[in-house]
Amino acid sequence: MAAMKADSIEQSVTPPPTALSMGLKEWAIVCLALEQGQQAVLLRKGGIYEAAGEFELEHREFVLLPTYLHQKAASVKPSWRSHISTVATEPDQILVKSWARMEHIFPVPSRTALEALDDLYLWDKPLLDMRFAYRPNSPLYLILLQTFLLATPTTIVNHPAYAGCKSWVPLLAKLDLRGSVPVLPPAKIKQLSERIQMAFAA
Repeated sequence: MAAMKADSIEQSVTPPPTALSMGLKEWAIVCLALEQGQQAVLLRKGGIYEAAGEFELEHREFVLLPTYLHQKAASVKPSWRSHISTVATEPDQILVKSWARMEHIFPVPSRTALEALDDLYLWDKPLLDMRFAYRPNSPLYLILLQTFLLATPTTIVNHPAYAGCKSWVPLLAKLDLRGSVPVLPPAKIKQLSERIQMAFAA
């Protein structure tokens, strides 16, 4: 397996930044799962590059920006589908409740290996089909996150600069992170990391 960019899990206990100005757009349903501690991983093909044999995310720490327009009920497991509402446009304002820190990036070795971790994510088979079919010659990555809840949820204006098919969004103003708390303890993140490594090494 290729080397993975993964500073030690002990970084989870280091003091968090006091502010962030980079956001990652993600389905609102996934943000909810991350914020509730029901999920701690993302799937990505874009936004990752390789340097000196190590995989890196463009930004290690980022605000989670919930999006609604492209959510599909059929792409998540039945128990999550009632949380998805059909919308014609993104809201004029975004309620931001959390930010996240990348802990590890794992190249996904196969569909079978990923499905062995089925209980760690809310996506259903149609979403996995789409992820594996998109740019099939490019590797798919599973990103392990530590999510932090803001002390006070913040509403920001959904500026036109945030629109479009892009994952990373520079915010117009820094978001205050002081007082934020981790959703999962470092020991749980370490446990998840070890489980993923074992599943992908099998």
